[in-house]
Amino acid sequence: MAIQISSDNELRSLIFEKERVIVKFIDKDCLICKALAPSFKEFSENAMYGDITFLQMDAAENPVSSKEVKLTGTPFFAIYYKGTLRNCALLSSKEDVREFLDQLLMAQ
Repeated sequence: MAIQISSDNELRSLIFEKERVIVKFIDKDCLICKALAPSFKEFSENAMYGDITFLQMDAAENPVSSKEVKLTGTPFFAIYYKGTLRNCALLSSKEDVREFLDQLLMAQ
């Protein structure tokens, strides 16, 4: 599945439409965001994570969502299960992102 570019307006409906959602908040000048982009894309295309909806949002352009997850910098990730925020954090490595995805897969 491809990564969807999302916004404050869309996020609210998507987290209720889709059972499992991961959101990557980025900043256009964030070097770690750029470094993690290939890994995030790779995960989104991996069949193991096929039940997860992958979203990307520009932190500066989406203040409501950024505030909801208490964004403290970028890249900031949030995982939602059945419309509920389950976890969020600054992540800086491919392995950190994998751990978040695995948490989301195990959510019940």
